[in-house]
Amino acid sequence: MIRVGVYGANGRVGKLLVKNLGEDDATEVAALCERDGIDYHAPQGSVVTNDPKIFLDSCDAAIDFTVPEATEALLRAAMERPRPLVIGTTGLNEAQKELLERASKAMPILYATNMSAGIALLKKLVQMTAEKLGDFDIEIVEQHHRYKKDAPSGTALTLAEYAAKGRGLDLEKARVSCRDGMTGERKRDEIGVMAIRGGDVVGRHTVGFYNDGEFLELNHTATSRETFSKGAVRAVKWLVNQPNGLYDISDCLGL
Repeated sequence: MIRVGVYGANGRVGKLLVKNLGEDDATEVAALCERDGIDYHAPQGSVVTNDPKIFLDSCDAAIDFTVPEATEALLRAAMERPRPLVIGTTGLNEAQKELLERASKAMPILYATNMSAGIALLKKLVQMTAEKLGDFDIEIVEQHHRYKKDAPSGTALTLAEYAAKGRGLDLEKARVSCRDGMTGERKRDEIGVMAIRGGDVVGRHTVGFYNDGEFLELNHTATSRETFSKGAVRAVKWLVNQPNGLYDISDCLGL
């Protein structure tokens, strides 16, 4: 039985993780971490704390779906108390990504902006299509619920990274995430990444490849957040048997 900690236990995905871990025969909820305490009954025997160090001392592995600042605090604590970590936080800055890389030398870490099997495969398809359809314009549109705080989504940016790999482009130079006014004609090497917010949309990502006379669109739609929480449970069960290093959900799925 893997004793798993849920970091950010009050979050939408955090609550689902508590449910899904409790339903899985190979895992149990050992610890819950939340800044102001949890707002529901904790599973029997689990430790509830707002201290990342106490949290890590109370579990064999941990799953984190929070915000960048909270993830940074978890990584710094884990440098002293290494544990397998599954991290699904989006919006990390470059310094936080570098911290992630450093921490992975001391423990196995699986980091993915989306834990679904569909997106794991879509990334590969996007890279291949971007390479094979070299004359096509690439535009990515993502839709999420009104409460999502970062834009474009981490998943959209990851898909853009794979598109850029397929073209041999530097995404920071190629990405366009705003068009307004007299922007001029679209440049050949642009990769458009646009965000839509509204309602209760769990997540929808469309990667379009557009050319004169034809276009191809690759689409993924998540209809339940359990797509992400169940994906993270699958990931933590795989990760506990891996050596130190930084992994992606594609590694877990053998893609």
